[in-house]
Amino acid sequence: MRLTAYRKAHFNAAHRLYRNDWSDEKNEQVFGKCSNPHYHGHNYNLEVGVTGNVDPETGYLIDLKILKDLIKNEVEDYLDHKNLNEQVSEFQELNPTVEHIAYVIYNRIRKHLDNKYDLEVKLFETDRNFVIYRGE
Repeated sequence: MRLTAYRKAHFNAAHRLYRNDWSDEKNEQVFGKCSNPHYHGHNYNLEVGVTGNVDPETGYLIDLKILKDLIKNEVEDYLDHKNLNEQVSEFQELNPTVEHIAYVIYNRIRKHLDNKYDLEVKLFETDRNFVIYRGE
């Protein structure tokens, strides 16, 4: 039997969307209020899905404690209450859009997850705005 197990998590972080090679006017035109030089924050909600085959001996797809610990160590401890632009190394090169944040989360979890599993990261920046990244 093949299925997907999900774990939810939450973190808070501040960021600013901008490009150094653009003028302040162009950054404001493209990113609007999100380009505020004093930053702004979000209460991010995360859903991490692991897809694979259920082990016939245990009845588990994956021990959800493993997924819980991965999310805590690789996401919550790493991103929660951080200024993404200033405190998270990946965002020295990447603009911390919700798309890029989901990409970073995916890669941080993927490197610790057995390759027999497919991985999906669904990241909500607001109740209405979210992205899904599956490593494609």
